[in-house]
Amino acid sequence: MGARLARIFRNFNLENRALREISKEKPSAAPWHATEAPPSAVSSEAAESVKKKNESLLEHLRSVYVESTDPTAATEVSENVAVDKGVERRPLTVSFPGYTFGLPELTDVPKGKLTIAEALKALGSHQHQPRTWTAEKIAQEYSLDLKDTKSVVEFFIPFKVEVIPPKTRTARQIKAS
Repeated sequence: MGARLARIFRNFNLENRALREISKEKPSAAPWHATEAPPSAVSSEAAESVKKKNESLLEHLRSVYVESTDPTAATEVSENVAVDKGVERRPLTVSFPGYTFGLPELTDVPKGKLTIAEALKALGSHQHQPRTWTAEKIAQEYSLDLKDTKSVVEFFIPFKVEVIPPKTRTARQIKAS
């Protein structure tokens, strides 16, 4: 009931009030700050100095000599993969089937490096059989540095899932299968 009454007072004589506001004289804009002549007229001397040749600058430009070489000519490109000459490579032991993520299938990798598939296989093998797959065996198998391999095996643990028990007995819990 109160909303109807408020709407009646709000809309009372609405057209006359709107016309009165529209017919009011608009406030005038603030005056512009006084300026000098336009910049094009003042800078005619500057424009002339730009168009003139400066002999000292031309001599400096003539003394500069730049020599460049094409950086792609230094490396050999094989199957869209840049391969450096002189780097020992080892055959790939583990790979994903087919083209992964739009990348071409690799057949070999540089010694001291791993692919993602090899790293997951090595770390998973170490996690499941730590006595068989020691850091020394992984380093030998994949031609890696022993110090780096020990660090990775010690500090990187893949796929470790911990189930935190609920604080109350009534809370729902995931059952291990």
